Amino acid sequence: MKSKTPKVLHAICGRSLVGHVVAAAQELEPERLVVVVGHAREQVVTHLAESDPAIRTAVQEEQNGTGHAVRMGLEELAGERAVEGTVIVVCGDTPLLTGETLRALAATHGADGNAVTVLTAEVPDATGYGRIVRDAAGAVTAIVEHKDADAAQRAIREINSGVFAFDGGLLADALGKVRTDNSQGEEYLTDVLGILRAAGHRVGASVAGDHREIAGINNRVQLAEARRTLNDRLLERAMLAGVTVVDPASTLVDVSVTFEPDAVVHPGTQLLGATHVGAEAEVGPNTRLTDTVVGAGARVDNSVADSAEVGEGALVGPYAYLRPGTRLGAKAKAGTYVEMKNASIGAGTKVPHLSYVGDATIGEYSNIGAASVFVNYDGQDKHHTTIGSHCRTGSDNMFVAPVTVGDGAYTAAGSVITKDVPPGSLAVARGQQRNIEGWVARKRPGSAAARAAQAAASEAEGES
Repeated sequence: MKSKTPKVLHAICGRSLVGHVVAAAQELEPERLVVVVGHAREQVVTHLAESDPAIRTAVQEEQNGTGHAVRMGLEELAGERAVEGTVIVVCGDTPLLTGETLRALAATHGADGNAVTVLTAEVPDATGYGRIVRDAAGAVTAIVEHKDADAAQRAIREINSGVFAFDGGLLADALGKVRTDNSQGEEYLTDVLGILRAAGHRVGASVAGDHREIAGINNRVQLAEARRTLNDRLLERAMLAGVTVVDPASTLVDVSVTFEPDAVVHPGTQLLGATHVGAEAEVGPNTRLTDTVVGAGARVDNSVADSAEVGEGALVGPYAYLRPGTRLGAKAKAGTYVEMKNASIGAGTKVPHLSYVGDATIGEYSNIGAASVFVNYDGQDKHHTTIGSHCRTGSDNMFVAPVTVGDGAYTAAGSVITKDVPPGSLAVARGQQRNIEGWVARKRPGSAAARAAQAAASEAEGES
C-alpha cells in the first residue's frame, strides 16, 4: 500500500478492511472470534478494541505463512477447551466478503460432511492466486500456489479464496504435520487439504456466486475498485428499498448509513458515518453529511453537516455549514451561507442568510436578520446566547454572549446587543446618525462622487 497505515486498516465506505471481514464473520454468530495480528499489530489491536472490545487477538510474531497464522489463532484458544465444531478461516483484506456467502460455506461444509471445505471462485484473471485442482469426479485434490504451479495449473481459473471451513479437531492435528519445503519456506494452510485427503477425509468446495467477494486488496487501485463495488452494492440495496438515487455514479455512502422510503439523494452527495435520511427528505446536490439525522420531508441543498440534526420539513442551504451539536427543529431554516455550531434552533425559526450562530438556543418561530453574528468566544472561554420565541432580530446584529433576548422581543438593525433584552422590548444599540453636508466637495474635490453630488444638487435646484 506504500503507507504508514497497515493494509487492513485502510478504509472503504466507512469501515476498515479488517472491520468489513469481522462484520461478515459476526453474522454467523460464532462462539469465539480471533483475529491473528502480526505486522504493525499495535495499531491493529487498538483499532479492533475500539470497534468491538469482545474481539480477541492472537500474535503471530514471525510471518511464517498462513498455516502458521491459523496455528497461532488456535493456540490462543488452547487454554480454554478443545476446538470443536466448525472453524471458519477468513483473510483480513477481503472487504467484499458477505455473511451470506460465509453461511453458504458453513452449510455446505455441514451438509457434505467434509473435513474441510474451501470457498472458491471462477475469476477472469487468476494471476497470483492459488489454483483449485480437481479430480475427474470434481473433488478437490489440491490447492497449488501460483509460485509453485506449472503451466497447466496456471491455466486454471478456479481459485482459492483463502476462506475455509474446517473440522476443528482435524484442523489442529493436521497443522502439526504441515511442512515448509516450498518456494517460500512457509507453512501453507492449503497443505492441510492434502494431509486430510491423504488420511481418507473428504475435501469439498463451495463456489462463491460473485468472484469479486473474495478479492484481496494489495494496492490503492484495488482499494478504489473495492470501494466502488461496495458503494454500488449499498446504493442498489437502498434503491430496492424505495430510495431514489438520481446518479449512483456520483453518490458515495458508508455501510452505516440508513434511509427511509421515498428519500431522494441528488448527484454529488456523500453520506457518511451514522447518517440517516428520513422519508421524503431530499439531500443534495453537492452535499456531505456525516453522522447527521435528516428528518422526514426536510431539504438539504449544497451543504455540509457533521453530527447535526435536521428536523422534519426543515430547510438547509444552499451553502450552509452545520457543525457538531446543531439541532434544527421542525420546519426551521438554516439558509444561504449560514454556519451553526452547538446551536438549538426551535420549530419554525429561520436564520435565512449570511450569519453565524454558535453556542446558542433560539426558541420557536423567531427570525434572525441577515449578517448576524453570535459572538460566543472571549478569547478564552465560550459563552451562550439565548433568544426566545417569536423574536425578530435586525440585520447586522452582534449578540455578545452571555446575553438573553426575551420572548417576543425585537432588536434594531446594526445593533450590538451586550445586555439582556426583556420580553416584548425593542433593543436599539447603535450610534446616532449624523449627516455632514458638503463633506465630499470639500474633502474629495474633482472626484466622480463630487461631480455626481454636484449634478444631483443642480438637478434638484432646477426642479425647485
